[in-house]
Amino acid sequence: MRDIKIPTERHPEKAHRKDNPQPKKPDWIRVKAPTGKGYQETHRIMREHKLVTVCEEAGCPNAGECWNQGHATMMIMGDICTRGCSFCNIATGRPDALDVFEPGRVADAVQKLGLNHVVITSVDRDDLADGGAEHFAQTIRAIRHRSPATTIEILTPDFLKCAPEVLETVVRAKPDVFNHNLETVPGLYPEVRPGARYFHSLRLLQRVKEIDPSIFTKSGIMVGLGEDAQSVRQVMDDMRAADVDFLTIGQYLQPTPKHHAVDRFVTPDEFATYEKNAYGKGFLMVSATPLTRSSYHAGDDFARLREARERKLAEA
Repeated sequence: MRDIKIPTERHPEKAHRKDNPQPKKPDWIRVKAPTGKGYQETHRIMREHKLVTVCEEAGCPNAGECWNQGHATMMIMGDICTRGCSFCNIATGRPDALDVFEPGRVADAVQKLGLNHVVITSVDRDDLADGGAEHFAQTIRAIRHRSPATTIEILTPDFLKCAPEVLETVVRAKPDVFNHNLETVPGLYPEVRPGARYFHSLRLLQRVKEIDPSIFTKSGIMVGLGEDAQSVRQVMDDMRAADVDFLTIGQYLQPTPKHHAVDRFVTPDEFATYEKNAYGKGFLMVSATPLTRSSYHAGDDFARLREARERKLAEA
């Protein structure tokens, strides 16, 4: 029986690859080990409700800080992905059938954690005709029913192999923020994100705004994969052309020697320059730091995002 805790079974598509050395992290990338009463309580609620978190599956460096505050990013539709991106630590393979009771368990956990803002993400489910769109919609509706005051942010797959209308299923459920990460610059897609298509992902974000302009859109990339500053700025321009509101940029960290190599550690000063560039291009909200991740400080960032829109409308 497969044990996805074992690296070769977790990532069978990477087992044949040569090892890439994992460089020592600089001081600015180090974080404290997860501890604290809040962390333990969040862990208990996740296990009690049999929920998967991307914090654990992707090895997020901010898990200790976020969980101590009760902020866990729940990953629906299982813990096995149908894609095998070279940067990602989530297990690859054939997923199990969807759990029809999962949306209710997620909603119950959100209520028990008392969250003002929640982030829901998922694995890619290319085995499903709708890519899991209806499951996302059911989860959003379940949270709205149990916690009507909670704002909801979703981080979705690209629905690449689905009919175009499945996106409407998700958008019509009215999440407050629709996030889909471009992950990297287009020139690196063949080696970093081979199962995806850059311009499809960009168009997905644009279509969300066309279907419902009131929904905030968000996307993120990692740096330190081999890109250059010019290509990062081009991605910014592409996102703004698609009317993306919120940009996140964080340092890529290599999960295992079999994953894509870290090209370099981008300095805090370079991140500050990216942030300045992005605000200059018209993003309502930008988070660009070495430890930035899609859902890091998502609740606080959402409040700032909403305020930025209100200011922009008042100035118009």
